[in-house]
Amino acid sequence: MEWLKELFIEPTFIQAVLILSLISATGLALGKIKFFGVSLGVTFVFFSGIIAGHFGISINPEMLTLAQNFGLIIYIYSLGVQVGPGFFSSFKHGGIRLNLLSFMLLIIGTLMAMGIFWTTGMNVPDIVGLLSGAVTNTPMLGAGQQALLQADPANIEGVNRMAMACAVAYPFGLVGLIVTIIVLRKTMAPKNASKAHDPSSDNTFIAEYQISNPAIFGKTIQEIRKCADCQFVISRVWKNEKLIIPTSETVLEENEHVLVISGKQDVEKIRFLFGQQENIDWNKKDIDWNAIDSQLVSSKILVTKPEHNGVKLGDMRLRNSYGINITRVNRAGIDLLPSRNLRLQLGDKLTVVGEARAIENVSAILGNESKRLTNPNLVSIFVGIILGLILGSIPIMIPGISTPIKLGIAGGPIIVGILMGAFGPRFHISTYTTRSANMMLRQMGLTIYLAGLGLSAGAGFFATVFTTEGLVWVLTGISLAVIPVLITAFIAHKIFKVDYVDNMGMICGSMANPFALEYASLGEDGEDPAVAYATVYPAGIFLRVISAQIIILLLS
Repeated sequence: MEWLKELFIEPTFIQAVLILSLISATGLALGKIKFFGVSLGVTFVFFSGIIAGHFGISINPEMLTLAQNFGLIIYIYSLGVQVGPGFFSSFKHGGIRLNLLSFMLLIIGTLMAMGIFWTTGMNVPDIVGLLSGAVTNTPMLGAGQQALLQADPANIEGVNRMAMACAVAYPFGLVGLIVTIIVLRKTMAPKNASKAHDPSSDNTFIAEYQISNPAIFGKTIQEIRKCADCQFVISRVWKNEKLIIPTSETVLEENEHVLVISGKQDVEKIRFLFGQQENIDWNKKDIDWNAIDSQLVSSKILVTKPEHNGVKLGDMRLRNSYGINITRVNRAGIDLLPSRNLRLQLGDKLTVVGEARAIENVSAILGNESKRLTNPNLVSIFVGIILGLILGSIPIMIPGISTPIKLGIAGGPIIVGILMGAFGPRFHISTYTTRSANMMLRQMGLTIYLAGLGLSAGAGFFATVFTTEGLVWVLTGISLAVIPVLITAFIAHKIFKVDYVDNMGMICGSMANPFALEYASLGEDGEDPAVAYATVYPAGIFLRVISAQIIILLLS
């Protein structure tokens, strides 16, 4: 059995893969265990690596560096592609305010970390690692390590200390934010909040109206849409007790009934525009739309033909050519209102209403072949990574800082990923991957990164924690996780009048903490905190990555 012993001890590439796989498998298995209702998930891989490093397990340093960095690149680029389609649109409908509050939270935490550095004499790698752990942001840690190596390529010890500091602060940042959310919920949540929670990610609202506004009597839908200050889609019109699919030239008359789909935030405007709302709940999940009228069919059609990627919906003239109505476009689980300028993306799921034959024709045009989407476009993934690494290597001069800043392997790929996800379809670049494929890439990259990170930091972890310095790290991590959140939440609530749900979603997104989001969501009715979370998360991740580099350049 000597060969088996050598297989796990001799520093070969096989040993490196075996050790990293063993750490990953162990961490993922243990990560499913819940403590007080909370599980660490993939983060437990980090601690599995630390334990392995503590017991003297090691692999070839160059192989460890390659695996760790490549895992980070895959993770952060896939993350950028995922959030890219909604990144710029998230700034609408209050998104700017939420992102500014998220930026305030980042600034408060960063200034607090720098204040601790100046008052305690703690070194730069330690404070960056503690801040990364307190805000549970591993991409920030990766960016900080890269910036440290750019400034001092020989400072391997500083890189390892940064990882150890992050490992110490991480669990306290995780639990500290959850406890803070519970406290804020007791003090800020409305007293009459319903205990029912609707986990739907649907941002649209469907309602039936009886036309009673004289201002729109005898006008076409196109004329009404031009004078309205909100976006809507009229799915069906009841004329003379007959249900029809309207076109832009359909004229609306007094007392006719219309079925209107709009954004939830525009419901009052729509009610004012059309008139009396019927007391029928058209938003229930179990509605059989095909039973409303035997002549009309409601069907969901997937966009799977590459030639339609990035094409404006209005340019396809589907409504006029086939007599159908597109009522919603579901993209990555979010329902969007269709408009002439909405650019289709591969994987979009269109809700189409019309006669059965017309539905079949539109289905053939758009593709509607789910098998086409099961094969991701690997070319765009690797091209995106290449461009991200090139962008991350460009030196950027900032006034007042002698050393040029680089976006690095964390900042470059996430920017390119966001741009590819947001604008790739406009240039007919297919960046589509199924949600499961994107999750697979992200989880694989993050798991490998955390396994290598923990292994590299594990050798001196426990020797550091159970010391006076380790206790200081714990207290610092708790302070950085709790104090900035309390200050920002108070300002958002009292000064900016942000409601509790958006406030908690903004905080969880800024801290990149989906576990705390679960606690913020419990028992809340109506708007989901996840909407605010998704609004600030992309910019929050990006700014955290950049802030780590700026801290190192300013304090080194």
